[in-house]
Amino acid sequence: MKSTTRIQLSVMMFLEFFIWGGWFVTLGTFLTANLNATGGQSSDVFSTQSWGAIIAPFIIGLIADRFFNAEKILGVLHLAGAGLMYMMYSSDNISSFYPYALGYMILYMPTIALTNSVAFNQLKDPEKEFSGLRVWGTVGWILAGLLISYLFHWDSKENVSNGLLKNTFLLSGAAAFALGLFSFILPKTPPKKATGEKVTLKEIIGLDALKLLKDRNFAIFFISSVLICIPLAFYYQHAHAFLTYTGMSDPTGKMTIGQISEVLFMLLLPVFFKKFGFKKTILVGMLAWALRYVLFAYGNAGELSFMLLLGIALHGICYDFFFVSGFIYTNSKAGEKYKSAAQGLITLATYGVGMLAGFKIAGIIKDAYTITDGFDYKMIWLIPAAIAAAVFLLFAISFRDEKKAN
Repeated sequence: MKSTTRIQLSVMMFLEFFIWGGWFVTLGTFLTANLNATGGQSSDVFSTQSWGAIIAPFIIGLIADRFFNAEKILGVLHLAGAGLMYMMYSSDNISSFYPYALGYMILYMPTIALTNSVAFNQLKDPEKEFSGLRVWGTVGWILAGLLISYLFHWDSKENVSNGLLKNTFLLSGAAAFALGLFSFILPKTPPKKATGEKVTLKEIIGLDALKLLKDRNFAIFFISSVLICIPLAFYYQHAHAFLTYTGMSDPTGKMTIGQISEVLFMLLLPVFFKKFGFKKTILVGMLAWALRYVLFAYGNAGELSFMLLLGIALHGICYDFFFVSGFIYTNSKAGEKYKSAAQGLITLATYGVGMLAGFKIAGIIKDAYTITDGFDYKMIWLIPAAIAAAVFLLFAISFRDEKKAN
């Protein structure tokens, strides 16, 4: 690959995840502190991510794969998204904010697959080369958090009260506008299918891969993947608001510890996976979810702040050891014929259905434990800890260990 192409793809990944990290991390705090949203209203806003994930395959399958170059539709979606970001910035109540957030996520979620398509089209050996590009996305997410906390200080207690967190939408909107323009000079990525070629619903949402559920182990993994997304949703929806509530300084910057951890454990995953196998690897990931929420339940921003920081740092194990190893396992079980369909199906089930249920439950739990002077976060975190522990036990008992998972 030419060095100029590598730089282009790295910038693309950097901006793609800078945009997401620039507003989604602080969203829970913004909704509660600035729009006075209830737990249920917050869950509706966070669920826009899941609706975006559910609708994304249709945009990719019906439009991007048949009629337009991937880089061009990527540019159009981000330019339109920049406009919606400005509308989110301008909204002063939850009723006006929600439709803009929904529209934005319907446009944004397909861009994740589009950036992958643009990158893979240029790679000769994707398994070896892709991680070197994708890591720039994580760097972008981290930098967004550091800027919010340590340069702009929008997440300080005083600035949150003054409504400055809404500036995160301007920050992400500017990055979206930049990536929208930049996309038009990315390497050309023509449609995968001919214009007249038929595309079926089964292909779009990966229904062909349902045949894999006849395999007992894969069925258990599939069900566990959906269920573990329920506690995952609690982290996205409540973590930043919780850290702000406890009085932790620079919460957005400190939450980037999770992304730094993600990079480190991504490097360790192949070694752990090869030595201990799929079942033990994924069980460690599940256990990490339960442990992090127990740490959140009993930690504080004072002398027990190390518990909160450790809970954030566990993100690398939580995400990599479950989701990344899960993608590897799915790839190995699917075989060449159903490889793409299987990845599409598991993504739809987890980020779509699983997290949609998770965000809803997270909102109900927060409303149930709203007290006179705030929230009973101890119970708000112990409940997803219990759910994660239950999924851990289900998988540990039901999944039959396989000598070879790759």
